[in-house]
Amino acid sequence: MASVQLSAGPRVSVSPAAALVAMPSVAAAASRGRRGYRGLVVRAATVVSPKYTSIKPLGDRVLVKIKTSDDKTVGGILLPTSIQSKPQGGQVVAVGEGRSMGSDSIEISVPVGAQVVYSKYAGTELEFDGSDHLILKEDDIIGILDTDDVKDLKPLNDRVLIKVAEAEEKTAGGLLLTQATKEKPSIGTVTAVGPGPLVEDGSRKPLSITPGNTVMYSKYAGSEFKGEDGEYIVLRVSDVMAVLS
Repeated sequence: MASVQLSAGPRVSVSPAAALVAMPSVAAAASRGRRGYRGLVVRAATVVSPKYTSIKPLGDRVLVKIKTSDDKTVGGILLPTSIQSKPQGGQVVAVGEGRSMGSDSIEISVPVGAQVVYSKYAGTELEFDGSDHLILKEDDIIGILDTDDVKDLKPLNDRVLIKVAEAEEKTAGGLLLTQATKEKPSIGTVTAVGPGPLVEDGSRKPLSITPGNTVMYSKYAGSEFKGEDGEYIVLRVSDVMAVLS
């Protein structure tokens, strides 16, 4: 399960040849400017030559201008480039023509200009016109977020937004649990739902889960976020196992 705070780890910006070297060499590159690594995941950003002045996504793909990374902590401490967090969101700047379902043509549902949040490892990173971009499939967009608080997220397609129940503070025997020993619950309250998946005729099938439902979901599914009033998780409705009452 991807666990994030509207941000992902540092991006790797290396050439394809450099990606083949041993990990110590990659680690050494991490100390020089923008290069870094996250575990064994190596992602190379494609640099688009200045001679190209526009990018037009094809099919059901979307081009997102990635939100600028924070270069300081909340306390004002300047962060080295190697540990700055890369936001997991940005603004849609171009969309493809959509996709076909039978004889029907389905347009992209996310408009240009929308502020979106996307899956942690989605898409292909680009450096274009001096800014970082991501080209990804529409289905990799989790939702639209017009504010800085995840509770306002509008899920897309078959996804639901759930506010996670607070972990138990004590054991059944009355022992106080520390933060490290609290068991993370897989129960929460649905706060928003997407319009539903597309069906063969191009319409959307409404989800059976509605806001206000208390649900149990798969422990290793979805993407987690920290909101101002608690923790949230966004996942597909297929990862919800039961409604509790």
